[in-house]
Amino acid sequence: MTKYYRSMKEEILAAKFKNKNILPICETFDRDAFDNILQQNGCKKVRIYFGMDDNELVKMVVVGVNDQDADMLPANDPVIIEMGIRCPNICPPSSSLNT
Repeated sequence: MTKYYRSMKEEILAAKFKNKNILPICETFDRDAFDNILQQNGCKKVRIYFGMDDNELVKMVVVGVNDQDADMLPANDPVIIEMGIRCPNICPPSSSLNT
């Protein structure tokens, strides 16, 4: 699946977004970020959304999910992961998932 995605990611984009690294190959997050989400009272799952930053780069946004399958978005201090290390530009060592 990852190889197919890499081979098709530019093909699925509108012309104005092609060859601008809009779509990532992957994003890396620290374990602490996921621990913080999973330690929330009532958190049963994680959900990953895709968003776009001010530079029009697609980014992953991760939130906790409760036992009613609802996003956990507390009013005061939501635990949301959105600052992953994005590839490209900072990529992990080669593996069968990314080469």
